[in-house]
Amino acid sequence: MELTVISGKGGTGKTTIALSLSELAKDVAKADCDVDAPNLYLFHKGIDIKKEVFYGEKKAVINKEICNGCKTCENICRFDAIENGIINSFKCEGCGACVLVCPQNAITLEDYKTANTYITKTKKGVISRADMEIGAEGSGKLITKLRQNIREVTEDNTLIIIDGSPGIGCPVISSITGSDAVLIVTEPTQSGMEDFIRVMELCNHFGILTLVCINKYDINKVMSENIEKFCEENHVHLVGKIPYDDTVIKSINELKPIIYYENSMANKAIRSMWENIKEHINQIKNNF
Repeated sequence: MELTVISGKGGTGKTTIALSLSELAKDVAKADCDVDAPNLYLFHKGIDIKKEVFYGEKKAVINKEICNGCKTCENICRFDAIENGIINSFKCEGCGACVLVCPQNAITLEDYKTANTYITKTKKGVISRADMEIGAEGSGKLITKLRQNIREVTEDNTLIIIDGSPGIGCPVISSITGSDAVLIVTEPTQSGMEDFIRVMELCNHFGILTLVCINKYDINKVMSENIEKFCEENHVHLVGKIPYDDTVIKSINELKPIIYYENSMANKAIRSMWENIKEHINQIKNNF
């Protein structure tokens, strides 16, 4: 069973909520698929039990012993990645155009290290995560690898909570494809609503059960009502409305999940939302 937590834009509180849900769940594993900014592991002291090098792309390499300096490759490169026979790996997109036009066959495409992937064992289950190389780009291939890793070390009845990337790009598509349910975290702003609609349409395209949470709903109650009305009209399940709470900032600074602050309003709202989410998860299980 996989529940993926995503958002249409960054800064909505997606990771805070994903972390909280994983703390409330009994038998749970986590995959941090927000590879550009992974931070779930910061909240748990753990031990890395598996480490692998991930090669997610290819880069052009020039054999200087064969190259005669004709600059044909430099002229064809649309990314300005080649200058005086030297390839800038940060600019190279691995398109292979230079390989095709080189009259000396001096250029090849070689695997390029994108990240290290880890399985980290903590007191609260295991985390599948990645540590990307400087300048590397988060890809759908890397997300798929992280999901495969967590599946290999968990039982079939374990709930896997995936902290996905914001937006609607390739990493997000790879995060939700094959998931049993998706929780979209949005915020009551105009941009928040527009981004929410886009990512909701993406989930609908893949036919995934879509749940919605409005975070900081009380900072703009009119917009929250608009989002709630939109969910109603489009038969999307609104499972939670979390109020703005300064304690969340404290919990982040102290690297302590918000659900452990008893007087927190956000804590109470997230716990209530988890009960609603469990009902939908149980319905999915009963249908199998």
